[in-house]
Amino acid sequence: MEKALLTFLFADLAGFTALTETHGDDDAADVVARFYDLARTSLTDEARLIKTIGDAVMIVANQPPAAVSIALRLLAAARAEAGFPAVRAGLHSGSAVERLGDYFGATVNLAARVTAYARSDQILCTESVAESIRSLDIAVIHSAGTASFKNVAQPVALFELEDAQRHAMTHHEIDPVCRMGLDPDAAPAQLPFRERMYHFCSFACAQKFAQDPETYIKG
Repeated sequence: MEKALLTFLFADLAGFTALTETHGDDDAADVVARFYDLARTSLTDEARLIKTIGDAVMIVANQPPAAVSIALRLLAAARAEAGFPAVRAGLHSGSAVERLGDYFGATVNLAARVTAYARSDQILCTESVAESIRSLDIAVIHSAGTASFKNVAQPVALFELEDAQRHAMTHHEIDPVCRMGLDPDAAPAQLPFRERMYHFCSFACAQKFAQDPETYIKG
C-alpha cells in the first residue's frame, strides 16, 4: 500500500495518573472529556483527529505548519482552562500507512515517543518538522538536544516549539503532585524546597508534597 507523507501530532495530559489518584476517577474522566473537546476545537481544515487513546489524542495533518499551529492552540487552550492539568505534545513528519482509518509505521511510533519524552506544558518536534517551519512566523524554535529511543537506531535531534506571545502571557506553573496547571498568584498553597517555591492547587497536594518532596520533583 502506498505511504503518504504526513505530520503526526500526539498530545496527552502530563501526570494523568497522579491527577486521578489525587482528585478521583470522576474528576479525571471529566478532565479527559474536556481535553478531547479542546483537541477537536483546535483542529484546522488541514488536519483530522484520528483517535483518542486514554488521556491522549492522535492528530494527523497534511503539512507540518498545520500540525504545529494545532499543537500551539491546544496547549494554549489547556492553559486557559481553570484547574486543568498540563498538556504535552510531540510531532514528527514522514511516511505512514493508512488502514481502516488509522495510521501505522515508524513515523507514527516516533511521534508518540517524542510526546512521551516531553515535559509538562511542552511541545517537542523532530528536525523534519522544525526545518519545515523555520522560515515561517509560526513558533519560536529552541534546540532541545538529542534523545535515544528504544528500537530507533540513531539519537534523534529534538526541538522545543513555543508560541511567540507566550512570554507575554500570565505566568503559569505546574502543581508537582497532581500536575495541574495553575496561576501561582492564585494558588491556595505554596511550600519552599531547595531554594525554590512550589505552588499547589489544594492543601491536600501541598500536604502530600511536604511528606515526600523528592518523589514529586524527580524528572
